Amino acid sequence: MASSARETAAHEPLAPPIPVERVTDEYLRALGRFAYLWGWPLVNMHNRLTVMEQVPAPGLLGGIVPAGPPGTVGMLHDYITPEERIVACPNQDVVYGFGALDASRGPSVVQVPDFGDRFWVYQVVDQRTEAFAQLGAMYGTKPGCYLLAPADWDGEIPEGIAGVFRYDTRIAVCIPRVFMNDTDADRAAVQPLINQIMVYPLAEYTGELQTTDWSKAPSYPAGDATGGEQETQWVDPKTFFDLLPAVLDEVPPRPGEAALHAQFRFLTDTAAADPKAAETLRAAAVNANSTLVQELFQFRNIGIPLDHHWSTQRNGAAFGSDYLSRTAMGKANIFVNLPSETAYFYQDLDADGQPLTGDHGYALTFPADALPPAQGFWSVTLYNEHHFFHPNELNRYSLGTKNTGLRLGEDGSLTLYAGARPPAEKDRPNWLPAPTGHFSLYLRAYWPEPAALDGTWRPPAVTKTSS
Repeated sequence: MASSARETAAHEPLAPPIPVERVTDEYLRALGRFAYLWGWPLVNMHNRLTVMEQVPAPGLLGGIVPAGPPGTVGMLHDYITPEERIVACPNQDVVYGFGALDASRGPSVVQVPDFGDRFWVYQVVDQRTEAFAQLGAMYGTKPGCYLLAPADWDGEIPEGIAGVFRYDTRIAVCIPRVFMNDTDADRAAVQPLINQIMVYPLAEYTGELQTTDWSKAPSYPAGDATGGEQETQWVDPKTFFDLLPAVLDEVPPRPGEAALHAQFRFLTDTAAADPKAAETLRAAAVNANSTLVQELFQFRNIGIPLDHHWSTQRNGAAFGSDYLSRTAMGKANIFVNLPSETAYFYQDLDADGQPLTGDHGYALTFPADALPPAQGFWSVTLYNEHHFFHPNELNRYSLGTKNTGLRLGEDGSLTLYAGARPPAEKDRPNWLPAPTGHFSLYLRAYWPEPAALDGTWRPPAVTKTSS
């Protein structure tokens, strides 16, 4: 009997500390900092839902940011503009949509029109910012209506639904992206397609594709979704541990995470029982925000190092237990796509390892046979120090596939220029205007070829051309 008891005890999981157990402030600070890193994206998503809950119907915040109440999306009908502050690192190659899902409200229908040979992808991620649906040109998705449903929903799937994608967190988001050339003709051509992109509660499903004129989308008060310098503050370290109990309820532990969740429950229970412990954890969150997490905003501090000071990542929207990358991407540019959908390359530095700044001019030259390998499209976007567009008279924030007037060299190479001062007249079609201060370059390859993911192709150096 004694032997059997010992064997049973040996296989029982170790219990986490309990709230009445005495712990040191240093232990609370150490575990609290890790909890902040781990939970930052989850609280970020929690707070985004609270904003969407205030939107009365699908439309635009401040007339420029797509939004909708939970279970829906709002759509733009043109490129996003520099005033947007709801998501850092937007691109200006696609027409965007955005909306949140709330599992407590049941499933939503997402419509996919017939895009023909136009590139498109709907990013659909759970509260962990991990993808759970495959909807896009690279997947060969057929036109029709699809269902985004909570994992525990057991209702009847209506006739005509082409597929069902499930998520196990309370919150998810859907972000349609549809490529559009920077021409008036393509703007006109894309409108009938954009108008068929809709997400709505299952109760509103009719069995037919519905339409709306997104060029007439209603506008709602923007709050801090527009203007200002930095991204909307989605995570306040002073209230992080107040929200963490709800977030732990919203995001179930994955295999291997039960003990981690138990440790974080211990923190929140301890804070609830002991004001001094609560204050220690608040201070730990504030410290972690200004050091540990803030450092992840700089592209040079995150991802996989490449030649010429570029960096990349290979697990976007599929982070698993890589909590560092999950929060790094969330802080620097949340809602990155899966690698099968997009390859990303980040640059803060020139070829000499010096920060990019508008005090200098720079060149990025792609040999004739070495443009970014993408079946969808590619682009190079310039962001200011806060990872947003730098307003300029040309209204030019990216260059790439969408541009029909890029000038090639005699050997077929393509050189792009960046700086606060324009280059020679002949090179100005290839110029990205920069602020006078620090800036970053960001290269995207949508529907990347294998060479963009396996390291066969890498971006060229960003070389200084003038002082």
